[in-house]
Amino acid sequence: MSSPWTWHGGGLEAAKREFGNGDWIDLSTGINPHPWPGAAAMAFDWHRLPDPDALARLEAAAAACFGVDARHVCAVPGSEIGLRLTGALIGRPARHVAPSYRTHGEMVAESAPIALAGAPEHDGTLILANPNNPDGRATDAAAMQALLDGRGPGGWLLVDEAFADTDPAASIAPLVNDGKRLIVFRSFGKFFGLAGVRLGFVVAPQTIVAALRERLGAWPLSAAAILIGTAAYADRDWIAATRRRLSQEATALDAMLAGRGFQPIGACPLFRLIETGDAHALFERLARRAILTRPFADQPRWLRIGLPADAGVRMRLEAALADG
Repeated sequence: MSSPWTWHGGGLEAAKREFGNGDWIDLSTGINPHPWPGAAAMAFDWHRLPDPDALARLEAAAAACFGVDARHVCAVPGSEIGLRLTGALIGRPARHVAPSYRTHGEMVAESAPIALAGAPEHDGTLILANPNNPDGRATDAAAMQALLDGRGPGGWLLVDEAFADTDPAASIAPLVNDGKRLIVFRSFGKFFGLAGVRLGFVVAPQTIVAALRERLGAWPLSAAAILIGTAAYADRDWIAATRRRLSQEATALDAMLAGRGFQPIGACPLFRLIETGDAHALFERLARRAILTRPFADQPRWLRIGLPADAGVRMRLEAALADG
């Protein structure tokens, strides 16, 4: 299968054109189905340019949440852009752990794939995600430290922590300093459920941060992204409650999938991967019931399912899985 749905999550409008309109459920992404609620009530001054002091406050709020020094944090208009800009700065050669994000293989020219099992033997620049996507694999802090320690002269460790806010225990971001060749990428939209804000962060040595700022220019973010992000990262009660909620709901999803004969794969609560004989056929069967999931062109047995928003959505998914 080669289609809009195998490239990345989303594509709901394309799904409606292909499979018909209806009461669609989009489970094709790893975005929190319970968005941070404060954004809806916020007002923005669209007449003024974004304020540099406000941008600095956003970076400080994010740094406090990540457990890092704000001098090492650069806000970017989405972690995708942060990955690509940083890859251009680092340059080749590099290896990227696969399977994972398609962007990891594109951010450094001629980057070659490598399995996680072989990563400790490679001492050059290494790119990986933790937790990983699409299999939700989580690499513990000790293993991440070993990967960092194993970098040879000129080698960098680039870690995409887009899903780390769900459980920051394995985050390597607090180790970033000017003496380590370590760069970490964080995403706002996934955990806070506001992907449309387009906000991410690069946590890096100050030389890298300075180079990124030069390329981003004077106003890298909208006023809305700056104010929403600052307020959301300061809402520690919501963050703590959401981590508990997502864990509980992922457990319920696991139980439902197991009851339908699937073995759910992954440690990230925002999605699960399942293997089945013909995942593309299952994708289409669910789509004809107005449920959008994520198939993979190069892995015909894989289907990724995002976290349902509530018990009603979970029950509808269960009924569609059972109706085969």
